[in-house]
Amino acid sequence: MPSIYDLKTDFQNILRPTVRKLAAKGFTANQVTVLAFVLSCLIGWLVFVGAAYSVVFLLIPLFLFARMALNAIDGMLAREHGQKSNLGAILNELGDVFSDAALYVPFLLAIDAPLGLTFLVTVLSLATEMTGVVAVQIGASRRYDGPMGKSDRAFAFSVLAVVCVVATLSPAVLNLVLCAVVILLAITVLNRIRMALAEAGTR
Repeated sequence: MPSIYDLKTDFQNILRPTVRKLAAKGFTANQVTVLAFVLSCLIGWLVFVGAAYSVVFLLIPLFLFARMALNAIDGMLAREHGQKSNLGAILNELGDVFSDAALYVPFLLAIDAPLGLTFLVTVLSLATEMTGVVAVQIGASRRYDGPMGKSDRAFAFSVLAVVCVVATLSPAVLNLVLCAVVILLAITVLNRIRMALAEAGTR
């Protein structure tokens, strides 16, 4: 299914000159990965403690765009500048899921999302990435199938954050939106399983 992840190549082409400069100055992929996680924790905390001022929710879309750039940059530094490492692979995968939790859980709690839906969104987000990684163990490639992959989640929560700034979401509407996210996350897990099995079966 289509995913914002499909735009990754174009995004990387835009960032490539910046990546070359960072590599020339000695920055490493692992440093960028850790920075993205630390900033996710900081933004999550700021959103939670500053929730009384709805404008603080604008930090979510602004930072998520920056984090997408950081995620692209660390991958390009690793692949294109000889910085691939086993530690880097671990940090990259763990960094993504922990960064998501550090950012989305405080945001959802700040807008009074039900704990049950917050839990489901968090667990299923983790499950989508775990499914993508586990695909490699059965002989398939790392799966990034949608419709609610990492980039799609970033877009969905960015839109939700902006809406929370300009309007007051009723509990019913918020629940409906989060239920839709949960359903799309579950579909994503199933899609990644299906595509991984299909790919592995052809090898």
